[in-house]
Amino acid sequence: MSPKDNAEEQRRQTNPLFNDRKLKLGTFCTNLSGGCTISSADGMLDADWESTSALAAMADAMEFEALVPVGRWKGFGGDTNFNGRGFECYTWAAGVAAQTKYSGVFSTSHVPTVHPVMAAKQGMTIDHISRGRFTLNIVTGWYEPEIEMFGAPLLEHDKRYDMAIEWLDIVKRLWMSEEEFNFDGEYYSVKNAKIGPHPVQAPHPAVMSAGASERGRHFAAKYADVGFTNLDSHEPDAMRARVDSFRKLARDEYGRDIQVWTNSYIFLGETEKEARELYDYVVFKNGDPVAATNLLNQLGLNSQSLPEDVLEMLKEHFMAGWGGFPLIGTSEMVVEGLQKLANAGFDGSLLSWPMYVDGMKEFQEKTYPMIVQAGLRN
Repeated sequence: MSPKDNAEEQRRQTNPLFNDRKLKLGTFCTNLSGGCTISSADGMLDADWESTSALAAMADAMEFEALVPVGRWKGFGGDTNFNGRGFECYTWAAGVAAQTKYSGVFSTSHVPTVHPVMAAKQGMTIDHISRGRFTLNIVTGWYEPEIEMFGAPLLEHDKRYDMAIEWLDIVKRLWMSEEEFNFDGEYYSVKNAKIGPHPVQAPHPAVMSAGASERGRHFAAKYADVGFTNLDSHEPDAMRARVDSFRKLARDEYGRDIQVWTNSYIFLGETEKEARELYDYVVFKNGDPVAATNLLNQLGLNSQSLPEDVLEMLKEHFMAGWGGFPLIGTSEMVVEGLQKLANAGFDGSLLSWPMYVDGMKEFQEKTYPMIVQAGLRN
């Protein structure tokens, strides 16, 4: 076995992200107020440690592979100021890592807000706390008001990725290098850089990146172990094509195999009618369209340039659960929806619920055993 194969096998032994289950699962945005749901309905997730800790414990009990926080420094206004309160991702991950035993623990890191030497040291520390379960989720930053909080301008789109390449190069070298090194780039300059100890995972902790733009997809395909993508269609053939194109890009352009993940939101009911009524209550009766519009505008989906029907559809899906794949109905229907994602070739999906704690508890009791029975977790 080559040194590279040995290192990959070592990561497989500690980080559940690399297990062989048919469909891996995770939670998304349990560190922020509202979670993934832009609504003022009763029971939305609050930014308190008791809630985020309870969600991590449930995920760990179900052996979820990924606990992924969202990096957020400023809310989106509206009646809810969606995601305006919450916990910073590295320190959140350290706390969650200490209380869990199986689940992979992620930190979502905005490149312009954390120096790479600090990011490498923090990531290494979390990898030791978790005994090799840490994954770094890299985002380049897109919400201008929060980047400005750090006294830095929001760079033009492609330059953000140029900056991220330098940033990740320094982080990985710090994780792997036995010797001090210098780096003199366009965006970063470090002198006699070295950290110790090295992370538990070798050659380095896992990396995830979300790539919506073409440049973002290339960044994830070349540098990440996991590429995260939203869906622009819920048709089976279109979903399969999206996954296949991401894998093909990584394989053909960079000679790499990557995992492809997406996100889903769950509205569960004893009947489909009950689940639809919950959806209506949360999204149509109590959704916050102002916050959703602010979010979409910052993402680059300017409401002034979109047809009204397209904008309303996007706002609905973002209010329901960060634009994810909808899983609305009975436990059986949720399992069928997850099976569709597995059939499309996705390696995993991050999940969210509107009433996060109560919804996940109901899912754990009623739905998860059916997912196991369906063979999705074998």
